[in-house]
Amino acid sequence: MAEITRYQTPHLKTVLTGPLQLLEKKFLSHQTQIENWLREQWSLTQAPIYGSVDLRNSGFKLAPVDMNLFPAGFNNIRLNPAFIKLSIDAAKRILHQSVSHAKKVLIIPENHTRNKFYWESVQALYEILTGADFEVRIGSLSSEVIAPLEIQLHSGSLTIEPIKRQHEKIVVADFVPDVLLLNNDLSDGIPDVLLNLQQPLLPPAELGWSQRLKSEHFQYYAEVANEFASLIQIDPWLIAPLFKHCGEIDFMRREGEEALADHVKELLAAISQKYAEYNIPQDPYVVIKANAGTYGMAIMMVKSVDEVLSLNRKQRTHMSKSKGGQSVDSVIVQEGVYTFETWGLENAVAEPVVYLWGERVVGGFYRVHKDRDIDENLNAPGMLFEPLAFAKSCEQPKNLTDSCENRFYGYGVVARLSMLAAAREIKDQQKK
Repeated sequence: MAEITRYQTPHLKTVLTGPLQLLEKKFLSHQTQIENWLREQWSLTQAPIYGSVDLRNSGFKLAPVDMNLFPAGFNNIRLNPAFIKLSIDAAKRILHQSVSHAKKVLIIPENHTRNKFYWESVQALYEILTGADFEVRIGSLSSEVIAPLEIQLHSGSLTIEPIKRQHEKIVVADFVPDVLLLNNDLSDGIPDVLLNLQQPLLPPAELGWSQRLKSEHFQYYAEVANEFASLIQIDPWLIAPLFKHCGEIDFMRREGEEALADHVKELLAAISQKYAEYNIPQDPYVVIKANAGTYGMAIMMVKSVDEVLSLNRKQRTHMSKSKGGQSVDSVIVQEGVYTFETWGLENAVAEPVVYLWGERVVGGFYRVHKDRDIDENLNAPGMLFEPLAFAKSCEQPKNLTDSCENRFYGYGVVARLSMLAAAREIKDQQKK
């Protein structure tokens, strides 16, 4: 456990640790059952190639609030060098499991040609795959990339090349990849160049945000959480956020607001009931967010129905557009999960983001924001990233329930449940 001691860990700033400690005890006492059950689930449904899961730890509840199938931020997991080897080993395993003959990999990134932070993530992804003995190139969908483009980064340089379509295959120059690794969430839709390919495209383009809905993922997650809760005899609410899907909304025209208000009212009542059951003194709140998309856009928190019915123009404008200027016409109303983890002397609010290759937890980081509160979205300008300490503890917990390793094991368990939900989501999509 030498890796653990090198890093600071957030303080769980709450006296409401009873249920969470109960949850940790359940995880520890059922560890063999949990790991065997997960192995059985992966044998039935193959895990996605990779993913990241945003978690929130309330002390009384540990739950995922977002799951990204096209993760950026790989440069942040380098904050703990131990994670790179874990990622290399896991990436090699899941890629060979998915495409047994794979030797050449083409990364298809986002079109952020000027976003250096994103390209640092792609550079880290490139290093992971080359470390796993794959021949790797980076091919862009952007119309701006018409010739090889070299991007200078703090970690070195990165060359991006324009992709070409040759019959039913994607190539860059004379490089014909065996597998296409999609790191573009396709918020603008699936481009024609990616349709009807002979090469495997992982994750499937149909799971991009132009077609995928968060409400669908969390329905899959609710089913997984119910099965898992039955396995270890816990209340599934302790690991799953309540939610409702609200479609046909137009914030600028104020159409669909009454239906949204009804969903908020019902969800707040359901959360209040659970808070009363567990003697939780906090005020329930809900998160309203675009049903598709990432980057922390089109998100708002409310604690009353009146807040929904009295949105000002600035708030409605904020909620009307998501990544790439896409109009928001559907939202998910999700239970707000407090985070009582804080970082550093300033007690900045923190939340863990866990990364996986296939079914294996390979690390992550803490998203930290000193200007945000415990009931606010931390994925916002001003956020910082700090190293997540676990390298072995996600699968080798201690027997002491108050140790940080056990909290990390819980993170790994819940993140894998979210990954399993995504696996089922992909499996059903491929049947269509």
